[in-house]
Amino acid sequence: MSSYVRARDLFASLIVAAFAMAASPVFAAACPASHETLLAALKASVKPTGGPSNGGLDTNEWASVVDRTGAVCAIAFSGAKADDQWPGSRAISAEKAFTANGLSLREAAISTANLWAAAQPGGSLYSLVASNPVNPAVIYAGPATADGTAKDPMIGKVAGGIIVFGGGLALYDGKDVVGGLGVSGDTSCADHNIAWRIRQKLGLDKVRAGVGQNRNDGIIYDVGPTGKSASGWGHPTCGGTEQSVATQIGAGK
Repeated sequence: MSSYVRARDLFASLIVAAFAMAASPVFAAACPASHETLLAALKASVKPTGGPSNGGLDTNEWASVVDRTGAVCAIAFSGAKADDQWPGSRAISAEKAFTANGLSLREAAISTANLWAAAQPGGSLYSLVASNPVNPAVIYAGPATADGTAKDPMIGKVAGGIIVFGGGLALYDGKDVVGGLGVSGDTSCADHNIAWRIRQKLGLDKVRAGVGQNRNDGIIYDVGPTGKSASGWGHPTCGGTEQSVATQIGAGK
């Protein structure tokens, strides 16, 4: 048994003891992506060939998809085993997917990157992160050996949680929002680029309108030295070449 599995199972037992009743599975809408299609898109996007890298730490990633009800319906990781990427990013990816799906509409796509500025102290969405608490009984349910597989214990349940930094995108089929995608395991700026690539590979990038500079949900790098965003939807840079990559792949500027 790996150290990841032992640590995860120990934490799970403590959480389940504290939360005596785990959330029941919710009524699930159609899942926008299967485990297999998500895994293939993730692996192709983390270390893309024939184009720029994502500009971050070049680490492995977790990716989660939720349906329109917010229920997790697909989870995958890009490494060979679960602890080849940050273990804590499994939960973060699910929360990013929940956030982007839950706060996007057919004519108003909002990525988790778009929420950073407004969620800061003094911003119009300050305290947003407390609005939909994560359910730890869902995050840490079931055997850790199933994490990231087609039988991940989160499947069919709403994990909740609100994340206000890059890596979460709503999924669009050309007519409406059909769910959300969350990616975590690198810098938040690189996570956004990777999520952008994945969404495109899944064919669910038919965004009709958004708050971004290109009328989409791209990341907006307009946070000044004082920490204020000129647009109100901005995100800070992460220290690498993520911003130039975002411009190259159409994920923001």
